[in-house]
Amino acid sequence: MDLSIIIVNYKSKDKLANCLRSLEASDLSGIEHEIIVVENNSGDELNDLVATFNKIKLINSPVNLGMGGGNNLGIKNSNGRYILIANPDLIFSSDAIKILYQYLSTHPEVAIAGPKLLNPDQSLQYSCARYPSIFLPLLRRTALGNFFPGFIENYLMKKDKHTEISVVDWLLGACLLVRRDELFENGKLFDERFFMYFEDVDLCRRANAAGKKVMYHPLSVITHDHMRDSARLPWYMAIFSDKIAREHLKSWWKYFKKWGWR
Repeated sequence: MDLSIIIVNYKSKDKLANCLRSLEASDLSGIEHEIIVVENNSGDELNDLVATFNKIKLINSPVNLGMGGGNNLGIKNSNGRYILIANPDLIFSSDAIKILYQYLSTHPEVAIAGPKLLNPDQSLQYSCARYPSIFLPLLRRTALGNFFPGFIENYLMKKDKHTEISVVDWLLGACLLVRRDELFENGKLFDERFFMYFEDVDLCRRANAAGKKVMYHPLSVITHDHMRDSARLPWYMAIFSDKIAREHLKSWWKYFKKWGWR
């Protein structure tokens, strides 16, 4: 098996249906592949949905394992030499996966390849970034960020060209292509201490620590219908009332505890 496509679903059935339709229309000729959907105990009934598509394996997790854990479960039940981590809110252009696959298979120095992501209105979504500073959540969630606009611009690489294949610090985990076992620790790709958020930053940082490159590939284009749910409220309110924001801040703390405070 050449490629395993892993999709973790959590209350995203309608978007998942659109994603699967775009996968069905994708050009995967010459690539033996499988699609594995992990229903992460969200309550979505997916049997009828996946039955309408060819050869999709559905795994119903008895508990919500988080993003990293859900993907690890899917990977455990996969067979591909290459693994595509994909969110259910993606719409693939016809050649997006093949471009990433051919690139990674011919560049052994690269451990992770990711596409250009577009918003639903086809504007650029900033999906590659520099390593975060410990002050980043404070600046992104409060009015303090208005006084340091260059800080956020630099973090999101807004002034960099997004039309060229580039080495970056890390890529948004909505869509990542990796090789089986290359970045695995204890048989798992993702560090499950990160229930949600920062699992992608951690993975890319491990690739860099191993002397491998993380590559942004803008010729592979995917639409990402994404909302930053973790930033709906200011941090001082979110800590008490928003579970997603709490998970983000917990992962932020775990990330800097693991990698240091720079």
